[in-house]
Amino acid sequence: MSKSKAKIFSHLHNEVYCRLGVSPVHGIGVFAIRSIPKGVNPLKTWLDFREIKFSPAEIKKLPSAVRREIEIFCYYDEESVHIPSIGMNSMNMAFYLNHSKTPSVKYLKNGKMLSLRAIQTGEEIFLDYDEAFGEIHTFE
Repeated sequence: MSKSKAKIFSHLHNEVYCRLGVSPVHGIGVFAIRSIPKGVNPLKTWLDFREIKFSPAEIKKLPSAVRREIEIFCYYDEESVHIPSIGMNSMNMAFYLNHSKTPSVKYLKNGKMLSLRAIQTGEEIFLDYDEAFGEIHTFE
């Protein structure tokens, strides 16, 4: 087996845990396709994923439909809007984690996720937005 093929096979065998699906909580969610042990990153990716800061004034120059997507999927505060370095047409499953005050994963300061407990096959995976982003989120 070539090194490239072996590397991909190892990734598939050891690091792929999730899929997107229809969430009974809200829209789209992230679900376990197999058991996830406590203490692993169930959304490990090979993408070079950083965030680029933009000012609200810069974002205001974008088309309104694009601004709405950024408001839904990107982190922002009064001073800056954080846009993924991979752009908005690339997928990062973490965008689809729904909020819960009893989360199953934690967002680490290095941008990675960590499972807080064992997660069962078929279970939706949740993140506490308040803890992850340092502010109170309310949903209607």
